[in-house]
Order: sequence, then C-alpha cells, then structure tokens
Amino acid sequence: MDIVAENRKVRFNYTILSEYDAGIVLLGSEVKSLRQHKVSMGDAYVLESGMELWVHNLHISEYNRSSYKNHSPLRVRKLLLRRREINKIAGSVKASGITVVPRLVYFNERGLAKVRIALVKGKKLYDKREAIKAREWEREKGRTMKRDI
Repeated sequence: MDIVAENRKVRFNYTILSEYDAGIVLLGSEVKSLRQHKVSMGDAYVLESGMELWVHNLHISEYNRSSYKNHSPLRVRKLLLRRREINKIAGSVKASGITVVPRLVYFNERGLAKVRIALVKGKKLYDKREAIKAREWEREKGRTMKRDI
C-alpha cells in the first residue's frame, strides 16, 4: 500500500467510529498528480446525493505536463462502494452529529487509487485537551525512562 496523503487532523478533531475503503473515479491527469503526491485533504468531506457518495474539496493539483485537457483541482469526485455500504453510511449520517470525512488516499497493491473514509463524531474542546495531556504525559514518561536507562 503506497500512501499518497493522510488527513492527520481527523484523529485530533474527531472520534472515529468506523472506516471504509472506497474506490474513486479519477481522470488520467489526476492519477498522475496523485503519483507525484500532489494532493491536499485539509477541508475535504463526503456527501451523499442520489444514493451515491461524493468527495468535495479534495484538492488534487493540476498535472504540469498535461495538455489543454487538464482537470479542475477542486472538482467533485465520485466514490465507488457497494450498495450495502452506501446504505449503511447514509443511514449513519442521518443520525445525530455523524460526519463522513476522507482520512487517507493511497494506491493498493494492484495500483488502483483508493480513499479510506471514516464515519466520525466531533470531539469537544475538553476531549481535545485530554488527548493533548495524554500525549504529553507519554512523551515525558518516555524521556524519563530513557534517561534512567
């Protein structure tokens, strides 16, 4: 698995409930840009419309060697999932406070571009502070253990 981009803010800002791997419909110049790791997932999100899932605000830069048929960097891209998975995700989103965000873009063993999407629930400010405290405590504990050895 060749990881192209990871949205690391997802783990900090949200509680991950479940994850799904989905194919993504791309143009040729988009695939070439992905292979050069020219993608940004900062504000990306997934919406359901017409029993299909679509990724919005996934910025894939234009391929610089492409001709006049280059793609729009912020175009809406379709996700490819099984009907059962789409129904499960759509049902969960209609529940209170659950969002779907892309967490990872990668190429699988067969060379196909995939997006790992996550069903998430937003964290409160005090949850984020607790996560920071726990992370700092682990670092400090590791430093003291290393110093004592």
